[in-house]
Amino acid sequence: MRRASFVLISLAALAACQTAVPDSGAGVGFGSYAEYQAQREAELIANGEGTSRVSGATSGLDTQAISNEALEGIAAAESGATTPANASTPVAATSTPSSTATPSAVSNAMGISAENSFDAVASERSIEEDKAFVEANKEAYVTIQPTNLPSRPVSDAGTIVEFALSTTNTVGQALYSRLIPGADARAARNCAKYASPDLAQEYFLKNGGPEKNPQGLDPDGDGFACSWDPAPFRLAAKARQ
Repeated sequence: MRRASFVLISLAALAACQTAVPDSGAGVGFGSYAEYQAQREAELIANGEGTSRVSGATSGLDTQAISNEALEGIAAAESGATTPANASTPVAATSTPSSTATPSAVSNAMGISAENSFDAVASERSIEEDKAFVEANKEAYVTIQPTNLPSRPVSDAGTIVEFALSTTNTVGQALYSRLIPGADARAARNCAKYASPDLAQEYFLKNGGPEKNPQGLDPDGDGFACSWDPAPFRLAAKARQ
């Protein structure tokens, strides 16, 4: 028992001799270091001290508001939050489309006559003026009298059509004797003078036809100058039947 009492007395003596741990936050007049830092920051900004990279446009900022923001940021950092409680998320600005104007109806548009409307005519002219207007229209009215049909132009095209329909042989099928030396060469030279076989056949028929064989245009004796072909005319006539 005596030994236990001695041990307790020794421990009490050691505790009394131990130096007290100083309080780092005591003696400065603030409850926490965060409050001190925020207040110090506000004083520096108000006095224009320190290095600030903010442009002159921010010189009129409220220091109290800055202090509050600093306090909120420090409190959020201490509590583990990443965003202040009252921080607002920026919302993208949206533009409201302008309402489309409803097109108005067009009344009495150009090109639409109102002559059949009594009210419309009465607002434009008197009865006497309207009567004179009608009479002027009657005088300007012109009746076209029928005339004789134009005469058919004179051409030898009818001649070659009649000749094509009056014959039945094909190109190269000889009906006339042509025992003339060099007839093919002569026909080739003369046929080159015509723009088409139709023109050569017209000349051929007007100047004696296959019986006389003008200019030797029909060297094989089939009655067709420069290999003129009557088949298209025959087919056209057959299609009309």
